[in-house]
Amino acid sequence: MAVVCAVCLTGCSTLGEREAAASRAALRFEESVRQADGTRACAALAPETRQELEESAKMPCAKALFEEQLSHAAAVRGVQVYGQQARVVLNTDTLFLSAFPAGWKITAAGCVPRPHQPYQCQVKGG
Repeated sequence: MAVVCAVCLTGCSTLGEREAAASRAALRFEESVRQADGTRACAALAPETRQELEESAKMPCAKALFEEQLSHAAAVRGVQVYGQQARVVLNTDTLFLSAFPAGWKITAAGCVPRPHQPYQCQVKGG
């Protein structure tokens, strides 16, 4: 059943629907961070991202996430979806997401571009 859901999430929906879903997930995460709702914000993270954050900070996700002092974004400037991966560019942040059976999850946040190099992200999975 989970495989069917994952296929539907990425294969059966249109590109526009997938972009809209990734944007909504990014904005929900940003809203959770802005409202200091650690439970909801951490639930929006991909499992490996959450684990990496907790291990590197040596504290629970909810506390570690707010130690990162992520910027508060509120508007989507652009979104690109490539299969099961997405990049959502917000007015003050860039987020990377992956599609999971339960929906889009944040794999990296607090990301800034660097010339001729990968993005530098405050929160990311291993």
